Amino acid sequence: MESLTNKKKVLEAKPLNFWERAYLPAILSGLSITMKHFFRKPVTIKYPEVKREFSENYRGLHSLKRDENGKERCTACGLCALSCPAEAITMIAAERQPGEENLYREEKYAAVYEINMLRCIFCGLCETN
Repeated sequence: MESLTNKKKVLEAKPLNFWERAYLPAILSGLSITMKHFFRKPVTIKYPEVKREFSENYRGLHSLKRDENGKERCTACGLCALSCPAEAITMIAAERQPGEENLYREEKYAAVYEINMLRCIFCGLCETN
């Protein structure tokens, strides 16, 4: 197929020198990066055998705590659900029934206490109330 203007643009490739043809500088720079990473301390740990040390301000999973007698420490005041900025805590309070004195310290207890861990932002505001 011929062009309409009969103009041809001739492109000439720049000849490569020996080092560019051999790709030696590129190979050596890649190997140097690989060797630097090879002799570094590994980032991963073998989890079940080696436990990580957590910092003092680590905020892990939430749970309802119990005192030394096994009674729940939650008084179902609802402040944790009110102070949660992500609205991740759902709590429904209920009255203690006769015979449940050994389970709960107060007259009210949290019948339903759910934390949506997908919405939780681990701010710690629920712990301070």
